[in-house]
Amino acid sequence: MTYKVAVLMGSPNDRDKMQPAVDTLTRFGIETDVRVHSAHRSPAKVAALASSAREQGYAAFICGAGMAAHLAGAVAAHTTLPVVGVPLSGGALNGVDALYATVQMPKGIPVATVAVDGSVNAALLVVQMLAITDADLARQLADHRIEIAG
Repeated sequence: MTYKVAVLMGSPNDRDKMQPAVDTLTRFGIETDVRVHSAHRSPAKVAALASSAREQGYAAFICGAGMAAHLAGAVAAHTTLPVVGVPLSGGALNGVDALYATVQMPKGIPVATVAVDGSVNAALLVVQMLAITDADLARQLADHRIEIAG
């Protein structure tokens, strides 16, 4: 089965911190669509992508943003697909502000949140979700766990 995951970041400066998610998804054979979309500077683009994502064949979103990290929440407000937020370090609080902004979602609009700069775990979480109904991905995950344990 083929899957497509949108990997969004709030700024081009976030690319280095989000690239490990892309690399991880690619390792598992998952297509990525990497975009820079700001919840504050380009909210219409965020809403348009998120609201049409299911029809466009996306399986999930991984959203990385720093400081006032509203990107994951803005995406989650416009889709019922899984959204994983990656709070990114930087700014005066070195990512703690982004962590709080990402994890504190209102009831009914969930965003799974990983550690600050945890884009690899965000990707692995998406792979685990997809592997619920995909035996090949489940096998790849099991092999990956053996590999990292060694």
